[in-house]
Amino acid sequence: MNIIKDQSFGGERPLFGIQDTRLENVTITEGESGIKCCRHVEADGCRFIGKYPWWHVDGSVITNCYFEVGSRSAIWYSNDMTMRDTVIDAPKLFREMKNLTLENVTINDADETFWNIDGLTVRNVRLHEGTYPFMYCKNVYVDGLESDSKYVFQYCKDVEIHHAKIVTKDSFWECENVTIYDSTIDGEYLAWHSKNVRLVRCHIAGEQPLCYAEGLVLEDCTFDAACDRAFEDSDVQATIRGSITEIKNPRTGRITADAIGRVTYDEFAKQPHDCVIETREA
Repeated sequence: MNIIKDQSFGGERPLFGIQDTRLENVTITEGESGIKCCRHVEADGCRFIGKYPWWHVDGSVITNCYFEVGSRSAIWYSNDMTMRDTVIDAPKLFREMKNLTLENVTINDADETFWNIDGLTVRNVRLHEGTYPFMYCKNVYVDGLESDSKYVFQYCKDVEIHHAKIVTKDSFWECENVTIYDSTIDGEYLAWHSKNVRLVRCHIAGEQPLCYAEGLVLEDCTFDAACDRAFEDSDVQATIRGSITEIKNPRTGRITADAIGRVTYDEFAKQPHDCVIETREA
């Protein structure tokens, strides 16, 4: 493998087409498309400053690197990538990719990050600010995620999440085949219009969660007191630990809780509404 070490590159496409190359302590300065149309590239301890520095690069490993604010849209169209121990301050990374793995990565502007990724593995990743991360992703595995970005995991398919803490709004809309374990999801309008979402030992906070859903399953979940108008027009099987403030207009299934504040059926309830709602026997 070729090694490029302790150098800086700027301008237009300075490292275009490199293959089987390791970059050590390299800086991609002002300019565009520093590393483009490449194969089998490793980068360790590198700094990325200019725009679009890593496009159409297949088979790559990025470790201990830093992407500055100016390196927006840094990594697109790059398949079979692993990134570890890296800090990203730029928005709009990771688009139109297959087989992407991130471990111990911090993204401080997660605006429009992870769009249309097929085969995404996330371990111990932090997302901060921005909107719509994980849009249209599929075949996703997460173990360790902290995020305060808005509108996460929209239109996703085949997702498994463990040990996440997500503070957001309108999350998991129109998703399909999603299972979330041992996580906290705090935000309004959780998983509306979804199909086959399963929550296991999760804590749910925010208004009007889990409405207009098909094949919804909750196992031993807890609800914050502010969770009102839950399950409207949903097909749901739920076991809830503790109390839930309000259940509104569920369509079918069974909901069991230790305590239920109120059950509301109004003129907007769809017929037939035959959901069984019951409190657990002491």
